[in-house]
Amino acid sequence: MQEENLSNPDIPKETGMTEHAQEQNDTPSRTCKSWFTFQNITNLILLIGLIVLYVLFFTSGKPSKPAMPARIAAKGTIKVVFVNIDTLNEKYEFVGNLKNDLEATGKKMQAEITSEQNAFEKEAADFQKQVNSNTISEERAKVVYQGLMEKQQLLVEKKEKYTQQVADKELEMNNRLLDTVTNFLKRYNRNFHYDYILGYKTAGEILLANDTLDITHEVIDALNKDYKKKAK
Repeated sequence: MQEENLSNPDIPKETGMTEHAQEQNDTPSRTCKSWFTFQNITNLILLIGLIVLYVLFFTSGKPSKPAMPARIAAKGTIKVVFVNIDTLNEKYEFVGNLKNDLEATGKKMQAEITSEQNAFEKEAADFQKQVNSNTISEERAKVVYQGLMEKQQLLVEKKEKYTQQVADKELEMNNRLLDTVTNFLKRYNRNFHYDYILGYKTAGEILLANDTLDITHEVIDALNKDYKKKAK
């Protein structure tokens, strides 16, 4: 059933309904599929470190000599590595579970809204039939119409409430993920003593990275082992 027919029945002018009121009926019949996108969670940045090029390349006073890779860096050289955020979000099991949890919450709320939406549209359609067949008085039509408007407003408010709840839950999950990874990297770095562990991602702040500095797979393996231990 189309939105126009479901949530905005044609009401004779004698019922007192205005075109403005009819336009308001369109609001609740829009689907809420666009609420729940999970791309935001992939925007997580673990640790953003600003590496000054001057320090990296000119500390020795010999600009023509490239810096040594972090893993074999000489004493006194800044040691930098990075974690690929795209790969982390894809292969870290904790991220997958967070996404599934968020998606389940979204689907549950969507199902509830859809059910109430369908009930409202059916009631509106029945009212339209009564008006078209002149089986309802003008006075009664005004009362029914007012009741439909109140139900529609409640439905709109519930949709907005659920949208905000999903956004809040997504933010909470992002914070949990950031906190988990950051704390893990602090423990992880006790053995390596890197000066910077950067977060690299497609179209991110770091445009190019040397693959020899990539510790993504090592970090993901360790993260997943740690996560499985805590999940037991």
